Amino acid sequence: MKRLKVLISAYACRPGEGSEPGVGWNVMRELVKHHDIWVITREENRPSIEQEINQNPIPGLQFVYCEPSGLIRKINYKQILVHLHYYLWQVKAYFIAKKVHEQVGFDIAHHVTYVRYSSPSFISFLPFPFIWGPVGGGESAPASFWPDFSLRGKIYEFVRQFAHRLGELDPFTRLTAQRSTLVRATTEETEKRLYLMGAQAVQVTVESGLSEVEIEHLGQFPLTSDTPLRLISMARLLHWKGLHLGIRAFAQANLPHAEYWILGDGPERQRLQTLAAELNVADKVKFWGRLPRHETLQKLEQSQVLLHPSLHDSGGWVCLEAMAAGRPIICLNLGGPAIQVNDETGFKIAAHTPDRSVQDMAIAIKTLDENPELRVCMGQAGRERVKQHYSWMARGAELADLYRQFVQDSCHNE
Repeated sequence: MKRLKVLISAYACRPGEGSEPGVGWNVMRELVKHHDIWVITREENRPSIEQEINQNPIPGLQFVYCEPSGLIRKINYKQILVHLHYYLWQVKAYFIAKKVHEQVGFDIAHHVTYVRYSSPSFISFLPFPFIWGPVGGGESAPASFWPDFSLRGKIYEFVRQFAHRLGELDPFTRLTAQRSTLVRATTEETEKRLYLMGAQAVQVTVESGLSEVEIEHLGQFPLTSDTPLRLISMARLLHWKGLHLGIRAFAQANLPHAEYWILGDGPERQRLQTLAAELNVADKVKFWGRLPRHETLQKLEQSQVLLHPSLHDSGGWVCLEAMAAGRPIICLNLGGPAIQVNDETGFKIAAHTPDRSVQDMAIAIKTLDENPELRVCMGQAGRERVKQHYSWMARGAELADLYRQFVQDSCHNE
C-alpha cells in the first residue's frame, strides 16, 4: 500500500522514557513501519534522539528541530514557564512546518504531544487533514472530594481548572478543535469539553501504551492464588492521586494478614503516614519511597492487586503495566483508568462521595482476598486486553489505517 507523507508534531519525544516523551517516541517509531514520517520536535530532544538513531537507524524517519527565541528558553529555566514555552513553540513549529510542506507535500498531520486539550496546535492551520491528540486535561476531581484536600491541594485544583477554562477561551485553541479532522480525547470528560469548543468529531482513546518487549516481560510475572493479599499503589504522593482513599479502604477492609505497599514520594507523604497511624494500619502500610524502575517492577511482581484511586488521571500508565503483569485493578470510575479497565480486568468504583467510594473499594479488596481464583481470572483477562488494545504496535497500525482513510476522504471531497 502507498506510504503517505506524515507530519508529526511532538513537543515531547525522547527514546527510552515513559509519560509524554514516551508517547511521542513510540507513536512515531510504530508509524514509520507504515508511512514516511517527519517529526517536528524540540531542540532539547536532539541529543537523545540522535544517539538512538545513530545506534539504531530507522529508515523513513526524519526529524526537524525548533525552539522559540533564546530569551524564552532562558525564562523557562527549570520548566518555570513551560506552558508559555509550549505555546510559543507551537507558533514557531507552524512556520517551520509550512516551509517543509512546500518542499515535501505532506498528506496529513498529527499533533501527538503535549497531551493538553486547552492549548492550540497551529499545525492545524496547514492545508491538509489534521488529527489532534490524544489530548486530555478536561478531567477534574469531583467537588465532593475537595474537603479532604489540604489548602495547597484546593489551591492546585482551583488554579488547574481556571487555567484549562482560560485556555478554552483562546480563539486559536477553539479553531484547533474546529479545524481538526478528528480529535482523539483521553477521557469522556475531555470529550465533552472539546464538543463545547466546536469539535466536529471526537474519539475517546488512551494516550498510554506498552511496547512488545514490555508486554512480554510483564507477562512472565507469575499469577499466584495461594499467597496472602498484598495491594500496591505506584504514584506520586499528591492529593489528587487519592492515596488517602486507598489507605482508608484498606483499613476498612480489616484484613489482618494483608499488606498495602505504596511506592512513590511527594508532599502528601507525611499526611498519608499520619493517616495510616490514626487508622491503626501503620504496621501494614509500607511506604517504599521512589524506587528505580527495576525495583518498582520487582515490587509489582511481589503484589497481587493494583489499588489506583486517582481522581483525575488522563492516562494511567501504571494500570496498563499492572494489567500486563496480570494484576487486577481497583480504580475509581474516572479519567483514563475508567477507559482502560473493564469488568473483566478489575473493579471501577463510582466516585460520588469519599465515604461511599472508600466503602466500595473496601468491598472490592475483600472480594479479591476471599476469591484468589478471581484474581487469576482478572489477571489473565488484563493481559489479553493489553495485548489486543494497548500495545504500541497495535496502536501504530490503527493510526496508519486512520491516516489512509482520512487522506482518501479528503481526495474524494476535492
